Amino acid sequence: MMALNPIAFKIGTWPVHWYGVIIASAVVLAVTLSVREAKRRNLISDDIYDVILIGMPVALVTARLYYVIFEWSYYSQHPALIPAIWDGGIAIYGGLIGGLLVVLFVTRHKLINTWLYLDIIAPTVILAQGIGRWGNFMNQEAYGRIVSHAFLTNLHVPTFIVNQMFIGGHYRMPTYLWESLWDVTGFIIIMLLRHRPHLFKQGEVVLTYIIWYSFGRFWIEGMRTDSLYWGPLRVSQVLSLILFFGAIILWYIRRKRYPENSWYLDGHSLTQNI
Repeated sequence: MMALNPIAFKIGTWPVHWYGVIIASAVVLAVTLSVREAKRRNLISDDIYDVILIGMPVALVTARLYYVIFEWSYYSQHPALIPAIWDGGIAIYGGLIGGLLVVLFVTRHKLINTWLYLDIIAPTVILAQGIGRWGNFMNQEAYGRIVSHAFLTNLHVPTFIVNQMFIGGHYRMPTYLWESLWDVTGFIIIMLLRHRPHLFKQGEVVLTYIIWYSFGRFWIEGMRTDSLYWGPLRVSQVLSLILFFGAIILWYIRRKRYPENSWYLDGHSLTQNI
């Protein structure tokens, strides 16, 4: 059974992988939607572009470093392969950490309200994550345990997905698909609710994103067979628990401390409530 070609096209002799095409497309869509929302919040498009221009390379590096750190037993013996991201091995949590650091730096430098900025980009980030998982589909990675062909067809999984999940002589659970569906569902819910100030106060859109994503990621990570481990623990599950409960606690603290806090229409408000 032939797997889909992970290479989309070539520029001369240089192969362009579907993974990169899909990620790039997700970023373009996310930026477009973020710029549209930023203008509604009295920010300019450059406030979004500046974070992307700095954040994308930083996030790529931190995503790779995150992966390498937790696979150090391998990379310590093969240091020349550390930069080889084209062979796989980047972690979304590492990328999110790098992206967050850039957002904090840029918003502080430009005197932009950080919470408002995070509320603007959070829905588009989870959408980009959902789209980006299809890069894993093309690379035949981020899959789960061995299952039968009948198991997948009984789930009404499309045939092209079933065929692509035939890996190493076995059909596999398409955990990338579950996460993609979870992320896109989260995006739709947040987009439907985020402009309702009686539901969300400032900062609570991004906290909703964290709660939603980390909850789903915890359970889906438990189905995967390629998890990063910290001793006997799956790293992403540990981090998901920390983020899930941390976001809930922070939501509660901010509601108690700033009961009058609401949306700021001025993106350059200097208020930086914790």
